[in-house]
Amino acid sequence: MKSDLEIAAGVPCRPISQIAASLGLSETDYAPYGRNKAKLEPCVFERLAGKPDGRLVLVTAITPTPAGEGKTTTTIGLTDALRRRGKNAVAAIREPSLGPVFGRKGGAAGGGWAQVIPMEDINLHFTGDFHAVCAANNLLVAMTDNHIFHGNALQIDPDRVVLKRCLDMNDRALRHIELQTKGKGGYTRQAGFEITAASELMAVLCLATGIADLKRRIADVIVAYNVHGEPVTAGDLHAAEAAAVLLKEAVKPNLVQTLEGTPVLIHGGPFANIAHGCNSLLATRLGLKLADYTVTEAGFGADLGAEKFIDIKCRLGGLKPAAAVLVVTVRALKMHGGLAKNELEHEDLAALERGMPNLLRHLDNLVNVFKLPAVVAVNRFPADTQAELDLVMKASASLGVRTVLSDVWAKGGEGGLELADAVTELCEKNSDPEPIFAYPLEGMSLREKLDTIVRRVYRGRGATFTEEAERQLELLSKYGGDSMPVCVAKTPYSFTGDQTLAGAPEGFDLLIRDLKISAGAGFVVALAGDIMTMPGLPSSPAAERIHIADDGTVDGLF
Repeated sequence: MKSDLEIAAGVPCRPISQIAASLGLSETDYAPYGRNKAKLEPCVFERLAGKPDGRLVLVTAITPTPAGEGKTTTTIGLTDALRRRGKNAVAAIREPSLGPVFGRKGGAAGGGWAQVIPMEDINLHFTGDFHAVCAANNLLVAMTDNHIFHGNALQIDPDRVVLKRCLDMNDRALRHIELQTKGKGGYTRQAGFEITAASELMAVLCLATGIADLKRRIADVIVAYNVHGEPVTAGDLHAAEAAAVLLKEAVKPNLVQTLEGTPVLIHGGPFANIAHGCNSLLATRLGLKLADYTVTEAGFGADLGAEKFIDIKCRLGGLKPAAAVLVVTVRALKMHGGLAKNELEHEDLAALERGMPNLLRHLDNLVNVFKLPAVVAVNRFPADTQAELDLVMKASASLGVRTVLSDVWAKGGEGGLELADAVTELCEKNSDPEPIFAYPLEGMSLREKLDTIVRRVYRGRGATFTEEAERQLELLSKYGGDSMPVCVAKTPYSFTGDQTLAGAPEGFDLLIRDLKISAGAGFVVALAGDIMTMPGLPSSPAAERIHIADDGTVDGLF
């Protein structure tokens, strides 16, 4: 069986000019980054502003295993399949973070015959967007520390600098550090780093509608609190314009292609467990103008990705998804049924049956909480037996939802034709979609919103709060937090805050240990359990298995 790299290496990239032309773009609409990547210019948005939107399709998943269940692969394969059916379709997905690429999970450009190319470039530095976000974020923190050093006219409390520096790499040693500046204005303070995908600047980039909105959002970012407990913003530091300059190219969506030459917009990359988990609003909106079908994904399981996609991205961006695809795998359901990692390759129908409540809960949320027409896509793996596939294919019948087999990893778009037909049928029936949210934006406090998410989406008893979280609730209410959506940062491997509780647990409390306001992004982040915004590397990171030959060929990047 060929690896993803071997498959990608055997399919040459078409010139990016051909991919752009297939979307009706002229040479003035984009700036090439080499032969096979491009940045789309703002003039495209201006020219297409009056064009009706196409249909938006969300790809999400059940609660995943650490290796992931194939949302990106399904997203790419479905878009290829829609093109094979004669539909004008484009995919809009996130950029990979170097943290998972060199850590546990590997790359995020799809797989098999359903992947985006040039895969190596996309998984590594791509067009530099992550580095630009990192530089802009760190400029804001550097200017904060510099302001304190040079007299501190804003009376910033050094112990209440809340914006952290960031780095696009898993490095647990940077979670807690001590900063020391020497000299007449010197001081020492406790600080730390978070991964770039968790930074507020990444969320700002992904929710901005253009340069003007980007500058406004950066100016609203709270960098610290002063000695009176009042917020100090990037605007107060006169730092927003400089940070926006660092992001002037990063704010432009990137255009690449699938192995089958289907256009793909890749832009932005917030994590879904510690951020809002969606590609940029600009890329999604542009896809809706350029194509009749835009297929996008939201990170991890539907309890995190789909909830935030709808309650944050769709709400703030005015998006109206027409249909959802719930990706499921036999191996994940068996894990939720109690099997250990080393047992997942063996047929076990009893364990598979025990894992079904996880599938049904996610499906029930999509159909009955968010009122999204849905189809279940069973992502086939080589070890899946026919008996296991048959059992999963029947599982969603109790909710009246169609289930189809997806074989896009092995067959590309051809393996997703039935899925494409099911999605097309759902979209045609839902011709005038309206998003339904898990909670109202107004008239409900942060405490009530969190309690509602736990009860309606996770199916627990409600949210509980540490003493620090209680203090933050009071503070954030004072500064407008109650009028914002909430972004829950919790483990992606369980409906609860405990990653060891697989399946579909009920009757639990979700402990919120801290909250912070992301005023630039426009939401409040609630940290649950022991979730970290700077992940660590596993005992055997993927970086150990990545090699480069003398001719520059990379091996082991997946």
